[in-house]
Amino acid sequence: MQLKGKVALITGGSAGIGFGTAKRFLEEGATVYITGRRAEKLQEAVDRLGNGAHYIVADVGSKAKMTHVAEVIAEEQGRLDVVFCNAGIGHYIKFESITENDIDRVFNTNFKGTIFTIQCVLPILAEGASIILNTSMTEDIGLPDFCIYAAAKSAVKSLIYSLTTDFRDKKIRVNAVAPGVVPTEAASGELGRTAEEEARKQKQRALIAPLGRLGTVEDIAAAVTFLASDEASYITGSELTVDGGMTRVFAGRL
Repeated sequence: MQLKGKVALITGGSAGIGFGTAKRFLEEGATVYITGRRAEKLQEAVDRLGNGAHYIVADVGSKAKMTHVAEVIAEEQGRLDVVFCNAGIGHYIKFESITENDIDRVFNTNFKGTIFTIQCVLPILAEGASIILNTSMTEDIGLPDFCIYAAAKSAVKSLIYSLTTDFRDKKIRVNAVAPGVVPTEAASGELGRTAEEEARKQKQRALIAPLGRLGTVEDIAAAVTFLASDEASYITGSELTVDGGMTRVFAGRL
């Protein structure tokens, strides 16, 4: 029970890595709040998660909405111990086709949403709380047609260094987890490729991965849980890459 008695917030928690992490947090004894933009998806997720799970409808790109999230948690729990800034979007697009709307859409959720989430919950974060950001291996590998997402995630990564210093007086730890290729709903058809094409690409990557397989949401959830727990009490300002070795070993072949 690594998170027994802790109160956690996971943005983008209705599916994929967010949902898998919420499930693991609950198993480890935490009370978990998840956010997302669609009430029906959040309700379905909470029904599946069971006791200890709660949802709040909110778009991370809206400071007003995230302020509401903080107010609800403050009223119901009085504090927050763990924040997993997981909400993110991205899609494949040729560089010459990028529009202002494309840039705004990706940065609003990935970067601005991360900042608003942390800003709004900061007043209720307990001393010694843990903030985990969801970055990406794409920061380092130069994946074709994915530069906006990679740039947004690189911006998110930069926050772990600045915020670690900014929050030192409250002993708040700030770290990041950088997932590799993890098949999720968002990674199958919503990135600008057909689901079939993305599945073929992922199968190719699995064949060259040093561990011989793609990642799972459980792999990422385990890493996030570790960073959230007291077992990682001396770790801050770090990014934990969870990609089966792809980034460093076979980056040029992805």
